[in-house]
Amino acid sequence: MASLSQARERTAALRPDGPGALRFGRFDGLNDAERRAFVAAFDLRRLDADFFDDPYPVYHLLRTYEPVRQMPDGSYFLTRYDDLQAVYRDNKRFSSDKKVEFKPKFGDTPLYRHHTTSLVFNDPPLHTRVRRLLAPAFTPRALKLLETRFIALVDRLLDRAARQGGMDVITDYAAALPVEIIGDMLAVPGEDRHLLRDWSLAILGALEPVLTPERAEAGNRAMMEFEAYLEKHIAAWRDQEPRDGYGDVLTSLIRGENGESLTADELVQNCIFLLNAGHETTTNLIGNGVAALLDWPDQKQRLLDDPSLIRMAVEEFLRFESSNQLGNRRVVEEVSVGGVTFAPGTLITLCIGAANRDPSQFPDPDRLDVGRQPNRHLAFGAGIHACAGMSLARLEGQIAIGRLLARFPNFRRSGDFVRGGRARFRGFLSYPITF
Repeated sequence: MASLSQARERTAALRPDGPGALRFGRFDGLNDAERRAFVAAFDLRRLDADFFDDPYPVYHLLRTYEPVRQMPDGSYFLTRYDDLQAVYRDNKRFSSDKKVEFKPKFGDTPLYRHHTTSLVFNDPPLHTRVRRLLAPAFTPRALKLLETRFIALVDRLLDRAARQGGMDVITDYAAALPVEIIGDMLAVPGEDRHLLRDWSLAILGALEPVLTPERAEAGNRAMMEFEAYLEKHIAAWRDQEPRDGYGDVLTSLIRGENGESLTADELVQNCIFLLNAGHETTTNLIGNGVAALLDWPDQKQRLLDDPSLIRMAVEEFLRFESSNQLGNRRVVEEVSVGGVTFAPGTLITLCIGAANRDPSQFPDPDRLDVGRQPNRHLAFGAGIHACAGMSLARLEGQIAIGRLLARFPNFRRSGDFVRGGRARFRGFLSYPITF
């Protein structure tokens, strides 16, 4: 069986060069038997460095030859856009509750407690209750207030980068921005915010398909530290009033609404969730968007020529390099998707990254097109679990990338980048640029 590296070598000569060229080969150098053998051996728990660098050729093969692929552990891996939509829209037969799935993975640990209590990994009624309490944070009025603060923050970071002649897009910019916004929402003092990113990375790293002992230890340690911090912080904030958006989300979660409130543990876990959900994905959106523009200079120039395209460009960044590549569901009653019938208890992985490159939905899917329309990507999921903070994430992406491009139109990479090395969350740990 040919490896991914061998496949790339054999298809390298087939790729056109120059601006706008196709970025990814499609294993055209392999014969049909080799392609099928590659797909038959694919295991989400046995991924190599090539996959973490560029998973899309693998996604293409899976979607073509076995779009509903059964993994060696009995779970299924879905890669077609329509199949993901079918699962997302059917929350009655596909559960987001992770208690059954995560018990053998995490055991009785802080990670298990968190990932089975937070908004994203639950079904109604808890999901409905938490989402209702978070809703005021994302109203048009709240977003307008956040927009003013976010622009000021972006400009301060760009001023600092200008004095330095460049910056690391991730550590100096993309990661700093959402931490400040969520820090305001949760009233986290400025001197404590440097703790949040490391906690978030460790907790989310435990959601990778393979939980190594190192990831488990780091994730559980981060959970214990974060929980202890929040318990003291919430107790100190409980009787205070929010001001100009500072602490408004924390106050809403503490006080509840219409007689509905969270338990002490639900409150702590969903504060942690809010940081994780809003921090990692937005950081990746900004970093992936900047990197994509440098990889596709014709599209960068197109955006420079017409800055009004920034809204569509952000949607394209979300599609092209989805910040969150994988989702999961558990079947609760017999159901068929994509011609395959699933028994109750079956675990399913939804490959958002593959669905967002499905040619049946997106013409020329491996080409970045900052003016792509329509663009009904699945980066924010769909159905009742569609991301509650999607409007805020879009706003942050538009401002951060748009203002960087307007102020430093000739920015370029100034050194080697470092990818995050994760299958679920696709992004960079470092991406240096100079002006």
